[in-house]
Amino acid sequence: MKHRHLLIAMLMFVVSAVALAQDVHHNSMPGTDFSKFHTYKWITISGSEQLNQIQDAELKQAVDAQLAAKGFTKTEGDAADLYVGYQVAVNDEKQWNAYGMGGGWGWGGGMATATSSTIAVGTLGLDFYDPASKKLVWRGEATKALNPSSNQEKNQKHLDKAVEKLLKDFPPKAKS
Repeated sequence: MKHRHLLIAMLMFVVSAVALAQDVHHNSMPGTDFSKFHTYKWITISGSEQLNQIQDAELKQAVDAQLAAKGFTKTEGDAADLYVGYQVAVNDEKQWNAYGMGGGWGWGGGMATATSSTIAVGTLGLDFYDPASKKLVWRGEATKALNPSSNQEKNQKHLDKAVEKLLKDFPPKAKS
């Protein structure tokens, strides 16, 4: 019985750790020549949920840093090669918190408990548009990218990590 409680507690811990991992997905328009894009401009996607001014600045700073590292230049003018916009969604998700204590394998008494709580999980959608063709050319999503807490530095590091992971393979390599 003790082994069973310990095993359940360990399983709950692993499940909660996996649940906190960020997932990223992206897709691009087939046939798009990304080598022609060098500049970008931020736009607001009408009708989408937007962040407050502080979070907006933090997100744009994270994306700007990643794009600059890839050789892109941000511009304020309308002559940008790409328009970049974002959408966000915050959903509720169950989080399992497991705790166990007691003796090692086969000796001593032990106790394990698991509780659930609801956490806000922020999904970030990042869109790149070709202003010449007026088409979406790349779309990426990162789940658990926006994780508001009272620690602003921790929030920024979490967001930076999500954006880095999201833009890891941007721009897509040309297919031979």
